[in-house]
Amino acid sequence: MIWLTWRQLRAAAAMMAAALAVLAAVLGLTGPGLADDYSTGVAACVAQNGGCARFFPRFFHDNQALFFAVTAAMLLLPALVGLFWGAPLITRELEAGTHRLVWNQSITRTRWLAVKLALTGTAAMTAAGLGTLAVTWWSGPLDKSANTSGFTRMGPLLFDARGIVPIGYAAFAFVLGVFAGMLVRRTLPAMAVTLAAFAVLQTVMPLLVRPHLLPPIRTTSDIRATNVEDLFMQRGGGPLHLVMKTQAPNDPGAWVLSTGIVDASGRGIGDDIPVSTSSGPCAPPKGRPGQAGRGEDPFAACFTELKRLGYRQKLTYQPSDRFWPFQWIETGIYAALTLGLAGSSFWWLRRRLS
Repeated sequence: MIWLTWRQLRAAAAMMAAALAVLAAVLGLTGPGLADDYSTGVAACVAQNGGCARFFPRFFHDNQALFFAVTAAMLLLPALVGLFWGAPLITRELEAGTHRLVWNQSITRTRWLAVKLALTGTAAMTAAGLGTLAVTWWSGPLDKSANTSGFTRMGPLLFDARGIVPIGYAAFAFVLGVFAGMLVRRTLPAMAVTLAAFAVLQTVMPLLVRPHLLPPIRTTSDIRATNVEDLFMQRGGGPLHLVMKTQAPNDPGAWVLSTGIVDASGRGIGDDIPVSTSSGPCAPPKGRPGQAGRGEDPFAACFTELKRLGYRQKLTYQPSDRFWPFQWIETGIYAALTLGLAGSSFWWLRRRLS
């Protein structure tokens, strides 16, 4: 039975091995140079007065095309496992009727499915593990500099393509494809169901579940130049419009869930603060119409007035040091879902398939 399962898997396994070999070659050729450029650049910029504020965005910009391509490949890998390994695993046997031949040769249904799930599932998790190990190693320098461009490892894009969660995703997508194949009994519809269900779960997890795996941190801080992204003072009156930075204090790698401005009572007021911009501390500096800029000196009096009135920035975020706890928790969730689907597959095989 193991030999038969391997014979059926070897073509797909060869294609996956070839894809991983190409990925490993790209990462192996570019990774050392990337790490060297990063370490050299950091060593040079820390000795300058301005620090590394300019180096990090420039370094990320220069390498972002390959960065996003590698990340996309890692995001697609679990879905491809579900589509091309999981969905056809049972449906092609059901469509051809070969499962009956195996069952009539002293091979029980349970053993037949167990060998298929164990061998193919292990191969799927191994492929995902090798891929994520290589990508996590290669992207280390870029992940550190991506914080300045709004891409953090805790964020939805990078979290799904780093660490150990891709292994859990691959296992779940594979068993999801197997179970969908049992239900639908046709390969193409089973692939469509697998893709749709996996996409829905991968959307729901970062939006509704992951932010609450651990209680988020909520802070309030004074409005000042360091946490203001943009500021607009209208000549002739009107509210003061502020756009706050989506970055946690002293933790540039944190995953910011929400940010906004609250008044003295703690009530959110949006981006427009009802203070006079026609006169007083928040009036536009003379000779500088409209767009006010980001420097603190011309607007220090306005920030002081906002503090006096009780306006503050409210920030809700998950700190960057929770990356690995979140990785283990989410991997555990997908492992539980995988085991649940596997158990459902065995039940369906014994009760419904013939």
